[in-house]
Amino acid sequence: MALVEIYTKDYCPYCDKAKLLLDQLNVDYIEIDLVAEPERYDELRLRRPSARTVPQIFINDTGIGGCDDLYALYDTGKLKPMLEALDRPVVDGEGQL
Repeated sequence: MALVEIYTKDYCPYCDKAKLLLDQLNVDYIEIDLVAEPERYDELRLRRPSARTVPQIFINDTGIGGCDDLYALYDTGKLKPMLEALDRPVVDGEGQL
């Protein structure tokens, strides 16, 4: 399963809407609440300099944008393949790919 990270603010309805879709799809994600952790703003600016709003969503370290972008990917059928992509190679118990 892909690594999904979402930068949010606790009072943001678009953040809630994006998380609702991810929850409905049973996608595990890492939420970074910028109200609770304001020091993470710098991290977000480095990862996506053009970001001015939340949510900002990353799938396997690729910034996909915000809530509308997430829903657009879902509506066009492009989100599921992104979420099914592995974020790292699968290795068996003996360290073999």
